[in-house]
Amino acid sequence: MSAQPPANHPNPSLADPPGWPWWSLPTAQVLDHLGTREGGLSQAEAAARLQIHGPNTLTASRQVTPWTVLWSQLASPLLLLLVFAAATSALTGEWVDAAIILTILTASVVIGFSREYRAQTAARALLARVTARARALRDGHEALIPAAELVPGDVVLLSAGGLVPADLLLLEATDLYVNEAVLTGESFPVDKHIGEVAFKTALGARSNSAFLGSNVRSGSARALVVATGPATRFGDIAHRLALRPPETSFEHGVRRFGYLLTIAMLVMVIVVFTVNTILGRPPIETLLFSIALAVGLSPELLPVILSINLARSAQLMAKRGVLVKRLAAIQNLGSMDVLCTDKTGTLTEGVVQMDGAFDPQGRPSDAVFIRAATNAALQTGLTNPLDAAIVGFGGAKSAFAVPPNLIKLGEIPYDFVRKRLSVIVADPADGPNPRLISKGAFEHVLECCTTLASAPLDDAARAALRAQVDSWSREGTRVLAVASRRLAAQPRYTRADECELDFDGFLTFLDQPKAGVAEALIALAKLGVAVKLITGDTRLVAEHVAKTVGMARDHVLTGKDLDELLDSALPRAAERATLFVEVDPNQKERIIMALKKGGHVTGFLGDGINDAPAMHAADTSLSVESAVDVAKEAADFVLLEQDLDVIRMGIEEGRRTYANTLKYVLTTTSANLGNMVSMAIASLFLPFLPLTAGQVLLNNFLSDIPAIGIAGDRVDSELVAQPRRWDMGFLLRFMVQFGLVSSIFDLLTFGILLSVFESPVETFRTGWFIESLLTELVIALVVRTRRPFFKSRPGRVLLWSSVALGAFTLSLPYLPGVSVFGFVPLPPVILGTIVGLTALYVLATETLKHHFYRHGAP
Repeated sequence: MSAQPPANHPNPSLADPPGWPWWSLPTAQVLDHLGTREGGLSQAEAAARLQIHGPNTLTASRQVTPWTVLWSQLASPLLLLLVFAAATSALTGEWVDAAIILTILTASVVIGFSREYRAQTAARALLARVTARARALRDGHEALIPAAELVPGDVVLLSAGGLVPADLLLLEATDLYVNEAVLTGESFPVDKHIGEVAFKTALGARSNSAFLGSNVRSGSARALVVATGPATRFGDIAHRLALRPPETSFEHGVRRFGYLLTIAMLVMVIVVFTVNTILGRPPIETLLFSIALAVGLSPELLPVILSINLARSAQLMAKRGVLVKRLAAIQNLGSMDVLCTDKTGTLTEGVVQMDGAFDPQGRPSDAVFIRAATNAALQTGLTNPLDAAIVGFGGAKSAFAVPPNLIKLGEIPYDFVRKRLSVIVADPADGPNPRLISKGAFEHVLECCTTLASAPLDDAARAALRAQVDSWSREGTRVLAVASRRLAAQPRYTRADECELDFDGFLTFLDQPKAGVAEALIALAKLGVAVKLITGDTRLVAEHVAKTVGMARDHVLTGKDLDELLDSALPRAAERATLFVEVDPNQKERIIMALKKGGHVTGFLGDGINDAPAMHAADTSLSVESAVDVAKEAADFVLLEQDLDVIRMGIEEGRRTYANTLKYVLTTTSANLGNMVSMAIASLFLPFLPLTAGQVLLNNFLSDIPAIGIAGDRVDSELVAQPRRWDMGFLLRFMVQFGLVSSIFDLLTFGILLSVFESPVETFRTGWFIESLLTELVIALVVRTRRPFFKSRPGRVLLWSSVALGAFTLSLPYLPGVSVFGFVPLPPVILGTIVGLTALYVLATETLKHHFYRHGAP
């Protein structure tokens, strides 16, 4: 089972790293080298090999354990600052300050750890529900197992729409075409078949191999796993490129916000420490105070609140039928303003029923049905509901069964350029020459036809056939065509054989509009999300479905229109269009890129092989549980039910997540910033520091306790009504204006405590501590809503933790043992004045908030 090339290979030193040249060796030798057989491994053998080779993943699976979460808490730069402050206090003999700092540090870590561990555990449990699986032979039987559990020596089964789960040597292959674009850059599927290839053959030309990262476009195969995880070719590339998911717009905004506050924090610390040292203050005391200001200014709970928010949203979305594969994408789902989707299963029921088989004159025809059913029953490529509907059709006959005397000689698989599929069959009773039967999209079959009932197919006949198709399409009926011809027997059949066909007739299918779609489209429109239909169906069919569900049909772009549009003109045209019809997979991706270029946050709902490129291009991608593996792998979200209303609920939850995350940011940029800036300014003019380092840290710790409740806060309906994006300009204006109001009231408190009450140092610090903490508590309740705060009910955790902490704050100076923090009992008149100033602060903030949101704030 070693990963080294066999010693008897002509030149083992030329092995293609990281593996050995198995593609150039006889199958029996590869099986022997891996210690396996064509029937696969036993479960016990596979389990033993999994321990040796590790999971079949490109990166080691990061287990959520208490220790990993605890380490993430301990590795915080802010926590290291506190450790440094505690150590400095201890070394200078300030044991009380050191104990206070360590107590606050421990409490912060415990609270952050408990909430984040629960959030990450819940998120991992949900992600496990959409783990990729593979069909493998274990103990001689087919089993569906997690792809991560595959090991070298396993034998797997491949089919159209499936992901290639590891590096594989083909043992059997039937009309197998694999898309290897991710490895080779070649956009067209590659024909794969068994047989050795030359030792020095390039990866893209190894026709007997399939590689992790590719996907099966058509056909089927049985294959031997030769390499897994990092030992695969894709694993080697991923390791060298250090691939990571693209950063979402929200993540980018949070990172920029973090940089902004970090710069402000560093400037404040340097200025405060330098000036206070020049003024003759004790350097150690000044250093600790500066560090405390830095900690107080930083949004240290933001990562925890993000984790809690996202995990909570993922749980709620799962209950509503949306499984989240990538937590960070929840923010993008909420910001989405354009949703692109196919019609089947979304606008329609997705249950395709065959309506009939007809000859070229539109009359029911058993002969056309038999040829179409033969094609559908014998094809081994892309599984699709149309073939199932044909085989199960009970109109002309009972459920179809291929006659036993009919022999399949070959197949020309379906692809998304030709849009047809052909099988070649021989019937000894029907003559020596086999018959090619082709079935597919009407125009793509018609272009291969030269005769109709053995007579030349002239322009008039073609026009009559098109008119017949148009009449069906206007009623929402989907139409396929069937054609055939005799040809000479040959070893292999190719696309070139699809020529000079005789047009046999039509197949018609119905897919009824889904109930409730019209209401769901209206609801999405109210949320500011435009739905655009992208389909390969004809214009007439798409327009009929759109009309039925109430979609606009004023602006339609066909695949031909897209080909004629320059990239520079497409964004404007794509924005206006509601229906994109007769498009191919590459055009879907181009539409998504054009919409993004036009400034839209775009989502794509897909479930087929041809949807994967567009899903990768979209800001947020959605698939369904019944989709092919390649679509589910590309998706950020997997819907348990293909329903627009489920997507609407997911969008609303994404916006609630954004709103609650932003609430914490707004709180941090108002009261916290104002308080820290006020203390920094006051420290330059007062004969003493306004608070000790321990008091600053205690203030910051206590104010963060109710902030945890923001993650589960109620969200006003207007904050969900429209897409919202991270806006640094808005945050800067908010930070300056609301921070200024906070600082004004802080300085007013300083003045009253010093000038009116002539408070000594301990009384000043106690009064200022209470005022600072009260204002931080009330500001969270004020800025959490754009309404007057008393007209928006907070979540229970936020409300009652704020009320409890407010009561605790007012009683703090009178509690036993608080003298260790430097607090003293306050005269009732001072306490009453502080409460009055806090009430005035609420009134001033409410007034500013009304003005701020009334004059252009998003």
